[in-house]
Parts: sequence; structure tokens; C-alpha cells
Amino acid sequence: MVIYNPKDWIKLIFQFHKSDTFRILIPAMIAIGFYTFVITYIEIEIWELKFKSTTLVHSLLGFVISLLLVFRTNTAYDRWWEGRKLWGSLVNSSRNLAIKLDVFMGDDKAEKKLAYTHISNYAFALKESLRNGVIPAEILEHPSIDKEEILKLDHVPNKIAGLLLAQINGLYKKGIISGDQFIILNEEYKSFTDIAGGCERIKKTPIPYSYSLFIKKSFLFMS
Repeated sequence: MVIYNPKDWIKLIFQFHKSDTFRILIPAMIAIGFYTFVITYIEIEIWELKFKSTTLVHSLLGFVISLLLVFRTNTAYDRWWEGRKLWGSLVNSSRNLAIKLDVFMGDDKAEKKLAYTHISNYAFALKESLRNGVIPAEILEHPSIDKEEILKLDHVPNKIAGLLLAQINGLYKKGIISGDQFIILNEEYKSFTDIAGGCERIKKTPIPYSYSLFIKKSFLFMS
């Protein structure tokens, strides 16, 4: 996969394609270009044939670009819809985990509050880590949480998920939850990191490089 910035139009328009396919096609492209030049020269300079401008070429190019734009639109919608499903899954997993912890931990309000804080913080941290960084004001405070230390890390959601797992493991070691309950909670916990991985995959996978490059250069030559 080619890593590039899809918003950098200037660089992409004037960037020379370096793929093996392009290098293989260069001899054939030069030969076809030379053949076309010879035919055009003979018709215009020697035979002096009159050529009338036609819009057919522009129509064909417009049709090709329209197909690429449809592909781009569909891809954008698929990415949005997949992201929406992942975030909906995070909401459901958070609710399920909170409900199960509420039942399994009984009357231990302190442990419940800490667990709810971790669950809420994970959602806020994941949301902003997919954008421009975690917003400190959105992270809920708790006596057992070193907020400043967490915010120093490169991947805040992973740290919060680790704290949540450490708490669940501590509950198991203290005998507050049984082994079966630990397994049930672990399944809900695993979905958090799976969802984060899916969201990060969408963020870091732009539209295929060749499509983006062709669309931008086509707009330049047709304008």
C-alpha cells in the first residue's frame, strides 16, 4: 500500500509515477506517441487535411472520470458506514460490559465507579485519538487514575484499556468475580481493542493511490 496525503493536490499532480507497471509501459507509450505524431504530421502538413474540433474526446474523458468519481463516492460511503457500525459496536460493548460489571461486583460502589470511568474514558480517548489527539478535559478524573501520566502516552486508548483489564483481573484475584465471570467480561473487553483496530484501519487506508492520482491529473488536463 502506498502511503500518501490525498489532500496534497500539488504534489500528486506533478509527482512522477514510480510503479513497475509504468516503467514497463514507457517504451510502448513512446512508440505509440511517435506513431501518432507521424500520422498527424502527414495528414496536416503533407496532405493538408482540414481537421474540425470535436467534443467527442472530452465527452469520453468525462465519462471515464464520472465512473471514477462514482467509485470514489461509493468508497467514501462504505468507509463512513463501516466506521458508523464500529462506533455502534463500541456503544453496545460499553453498555454490555457496564451492565455485567454492575451485576458481578455486587454492592462494591468504589470498584463500579472506577470501571465506569475507564469505560467512558476509553470512548472519549478513542474518538479524539482518531482525530488530532486526546482532549484532556474529556477524560474523567478518579483518585485511582493518574490522568497526566496517561495523557503523556502515544496511544491513550490502549493505556485505558490496560487499566480496565488490570481492574478486572484484580477483581478475579480478590475473589469478587468467578473464573466464568472473568471469561465473560474478557470477551466484552476484547471487542474494545478490535473496534479500535478497525477504526484505525479506516483512518490509515486512503483511497487507492492510482485512482486518486488519475482523477487529479485528469482534472488538470481537462481544465
